[in-house]
Amino acid sequence: MTNEALKEEVNVIIGDLALPGTLEIPPGARGIVLFAHGSGSSRFSPRNQFVARKLREKGSATLLFDLLTSDEEAEDEFSGIYRFDIGLLAQRLVGAAHWLKTQRLTRSFSIGFFGSSTGGGAALVAAAELGEKVKAVVSRGGRPDLAGESLAKVKAPTLFIVGGLDEFVLRLNEQALDLLRCEKELVVISGASHLFEEPGTLDQVANVAADWFSRHWPKSL
Repeated sequence: MTNEALKEEVNVIIGDLALPGTLEIPPGARGIVLFAHGSGSSRFSPRNQFVARKLREKGSATLLFDLLTSDEEAEDEFSGIYRFDIGLLAQRLVGAAHWLKTQRLTRSFSIGFFGSSTGGGAALVAAAELGEKVKAVVSRGGRPDLAGESLAKVKAPTLFIVGGLDEFVLRLNEQALDLLRCEKELVVISGASHLFEEPGTLDQVANVAADWFSRHWPKSL
């Protein structure tokens, strides 16, 4: 546990890959949230950065990192080949979680996932694989349906956050919620569309997510 805030640009090492990321640790953090961005996005996603800042204000450390290499991103921009490869994205999350456990600053932290859009599906597949090593999952406007059979294997307390105007994704989340066998909750943000662009809606997402993670971190390291 650190007594002062820390920010560090890192390379998340997963096998032969080095994926760039930003690690930030607020004073007194007990858990760290790995962000899984949606298709066509990156660690610079303004929405995820906004949410990450709110999480840190409420005591959670954060790691925003690119799920794809620069070559993969360039190819995906042209072909879209990787953005729905949930298995690949999930394995990158699993690898990042293992990497955090090898780092001096983060090895003692509990692990959580925050997934957006397709990243929500990837976060759930990764959580299913890691089992009780993951303490909490939040999906924002996510596609949990893409997690398939992994949904029933998730053990971590899971929160779905969906905009009330995002009717198609809301139906998918309601169906996926029924398949979860863990502690679970669905929060619908009234008046919000898929990207939570309406005034104040992303702030609601951030606050609900921050409280969910804080509630499920251990009381002490």
